[in-house]
Amino acid sequence: MQNSRNKPCSCPSLKLREVASMYFTMVAAFLVILVVALQGSVPRGSDFPYKVPLDPQGLLELSWNVSYPEQAVNFQLLIRDLRFGLLFGMSDRGEFENADLAVLWSDGHNSYFGDAWSDAKGQLHMDSQQDYQLLGARRAPEGLYLLFRRAFSTCDPKDYVIEDGTVHLIYGILEKPVHSLQAINVSALHGGLQRVQLLKPNISIPQLPRDMKTMEITAPDVVIPSQETTYWCYMAELPEGFPKHHIIMYEPVVTAGNEALVHHMEVFQCAAEFDSFPHYNGPCDSKMKPDRLNYCRHVLAAWAMGAQAFYYPEEAGLAFGGPGSSRYLRLEIHYHNPLVFKGRRDSSGIRLYYTATLRPFDAGIMELGLVYTPVMAIPPGEDNFILTGYCTDKCTQLALPAAGIRIFASQLHTHLAGRKVVTVLSRDGREQQVVNADRHYSPHFQEIRMLKEVVAVFPGDELITTCTYNTEDRSRATVGGFGILEEMCVNYVHYYPQTQLELCKSAVDPGYLHRYFNLVNRFNDEEICMCPQVSVPQQFYSIPWNTFNRDVLKSLYSFAPISMHCNKSSAVRFPFSDPKTDDFWKEMSAVNYPGKSQGNTCEWQWGQCCPQVPLHPQGPAINSLCSDFHSRALKTTTVETLHMPLISPKAGSGFRMYQQGRRCSRWAQG
Repeated sequence: MQNSRNKPCSCPSLKLREVASMYFTMVAAFLVILVVALQGSVPRGSDFPYKVPLDPQGLLELSWNVSYPEQAVNFQLLIRDLRFGLLFGMSDRGEFENADLAVLWSDGHNSYFGDAWSDAKGQLHMDSQQDYQLLGARRAPEGLYLLFRRAFSTCDPKDYVIEDGTVHLIYGILEKPVHSLQAINVSALHGGLQRVQLLKPNISIPQLPRDMKTMEITAPDVVIPSQETTYWCYMAELPEGFPKHHIIMYEPVVTAGNEALVHHMEVFQCAAEFDSFPHYNGPCDSKMKPDRLNYCRHVLAAWAMGAQAFYYPEEAGLAFGGPGSSRYLRLEIHYHNPLVFKGRRDSSGIRLYYTATLRPFDAGIMELGLVYTPVMAIPPGEDNFILTGYCTDKCTQLALPAAGIRIFASQLHTHLAGRKVVTVLSRDGREQQVVNADRHYSPHFQEIRMLKEVVAVFPGDELITTCTYNTEDRSRATVGGFGILEEMCVNYVHYYPQTQLELCKSAVDPGYLHRYFNLVNRFNDEEICMCPQVSVPQQFYSIPWNTFNRDVLKSLYSFAPISMHCNKSSAVRFPFSDPKTDDFWKEMSAVNYPGKSQGNTCEWQWGQCCPQVPLHPQGPAINSLCSDFHSRALKTTTVETLHMPLISPKAGSGFRMYQQGRRCSRWAQG
């Protein structure tokens, strides 16, 4: 029914179980709720540490706790305005089709509760195995509390498997009485979805120091715009001469009544190389926003709806203040206002807890995954396209201390086409453990998540980040870059002790991408826009995406050598890394560098397809791909050169073979 439901599970035969439970289903599943406490173990309200509003009006509020010994989640659902029932459940991406549901409904006289599922057409069916266990229902002045529980995995093919990462919760409110479950019309329901991390890590709260202080970075009484989505930016400053401190904890500050509108928040520190930053308080996408605010990208804190306070390990803290640290901070708040409320005022933000008593280690943040470059692209119409970025053993061997580092938190990131993100630790060519995985990832729900266990990474280890994309709704290729319609594949890992290594990412070798363009051009009657001035994105956009062109691109990304970026916090690369000359930047699209693009419109001139000239990301304008180097590369490329799986590393050539993924990685010499 869903990918998450296909895990192997040791259970009795489904047919035997269905037969054995049929009578129970008919008699016991349709429980009459008299709105009194039912028999069973009913957890107290104080036992539910996690809470999130389900709907924008706050009429439905979900609280829950996690029992790892029992492998179950206990839910408490507050219904402030109960009418004739509701649907609550989980699905792969928040759809009402192929969903796993708990249903409360009324025929106008009695109320019933049952475990149900919906098929591909949205038709509801009572589940033969009742795995939503009703614990109780009670009235209170604020509404009806419904308490129930659900095991992580039930061995029922109709049930959703609750696992680590994002869970898409769905709800629907019944406005009229219904006489049977099958009479419920899902398409006519007033409903929606909410994304949460249900399986919170069971981490003990570290002891906080006595000299701990707090600082609130909050919006100054903002009037939330009357539109569905707004990103609001506000600049704040640390006091003059603020010395080095350690942030040891942070938590959200959400204005009462706006809990359903404040979707997520982040605090960024600005680049230290600028002496000052302009004040700003307004929409992040406004033309009035100063360009310099784009240099405020170092994450100090991030919160998303449903998340709790974030604690640093006792032995580490995130440094801010002091020499080499900017005084300027940028608060960014995502307001989600689907009902377009008007006149709502908000002073939400994040409360930082910090101490002048520095802990033994500074915490650091490292970027893993793919470089922001258009050489990594996804064809249109793909439902499951995979790209992988590498932090190689050579980089960690050179950049990490002998005792290694400890990863304790992670924030996964893609743009709109991202569907899954997984980072694994590999040692000696073998996968050791999963660092972080979200198989139901949503770009609309990104938070820093504490890991269930600290991951130790030593010199010589590899960190491999794989992203899965869906472009079924797109008509042209999606290239890598900073734009929202371009793509990223990143894992920001939080670790200690801090090292000079800030970015450990890769991309396919650009020379092999040119061979790909040349090959598909020959096989497609010279249809591809390939004169020397054409940018990489424009070449991707001109490809006719038949099966051959798709399969060869997948093969390229699976077998071609990679270009490794192993960067210090100063943006200087470690000595072995693959330094890029102007020839490299000439093939990059200007759309990857905000504020510097002159466009990429492809125009036919004098029998050639030539774009407007993009800009160099580090300086003056240059002609894209107009160099003797690239002219020679295009002239000498042959079909045979693209047979990557057949290429054998030569002794002393600077090539090495990855044992995992059969990837040949080239290290630039000199």
